[in-house]
Amino acid sequence: MEVAPENWLGAGGRLGAALEKIASSVPLVAHGLLLNLGGVDPIDVTFVRQIKTFLDQFDVRVYGDHLTFCGDQGLLYELLPMPFTADAISHMASRIRQVQDILERRIAVENAAYYCVPHQTLSELDFITGILAEADCDLLLDINNVYVNSVNHHYDPLTFIRQLPFERVAYAHVAGHLRTADGLIIDTHGEAIIPSVWDLLAQTYAEFGVVPTLLERDENIPDLDAVLIEIAQIHAAQQAATRANSTHTASIA
Repeated sequence: MEVAPENWLGAGGRLGAALEKIASSVPLVAHGLLLNLGGVDPIDVTFVRQIKTFLDQFDVRVYGDHLTFCGDQGLLYELLPMPFTADAISHMASRIRQVQDILERRIAVENAAYYCVPHQTLSELDFITGILAEADCDLLLDINNVYVNSVNHHYDPLTFIRQLPFERVAYAHVAGHLRTADGLIIDTHGEAIIPSVWDLLAQTYAEFGVVPTLLERDENIPDLDAVLIEIAQIHAAQQAATRANSTHTASIA
């Protein structure tokens, strides 16, 4: 299960006890919202140290945040797009390294959905791979965000994924999105996953092997049975890819 650690720092009482119980039986990953990795405000060292305590307390397997900024002289509570430039790579990579030094662990940064890019001089792919290399961090691969961006910005999503350094992928996200009347796709985590995103997930498994994959649903949450159907589809895609890989390996042998 995945938690947003900002929502749980210092939690006590019934909620704190519930998290303790879950963490004792289910592996946890943490996906943050407020590191402000791309911002110009100094990294909040006190906050990062609080995150470290949380990660250690609950034996969190993977932690990270987004390739965005969310603050400017205070938090904006919105994940805003970075300029795809060499300077932005250096800026964000140095901040990621600072966070990693405090946490004493690598973090996994997520490729974000974006609707405009200020001052773009590099491709999205070059921006992401540049940060991964310069910061020496991992990637949280959001399959839905790749699809959303590929439609909104007109590129092939599988070709994009094939060019990522897959050895750095810690785990994956898959989610639903909203298509507006004018064709723009908005990453909402509030709709059922569409067939094209399921296909992209299956193709990713086929190309690179199975990675841990988390279903995101943040709003319009349906009955549990509907959620479990989508989780079962993730498992089915993983099992199909594992069988196909085993058959291929056996035929080579």
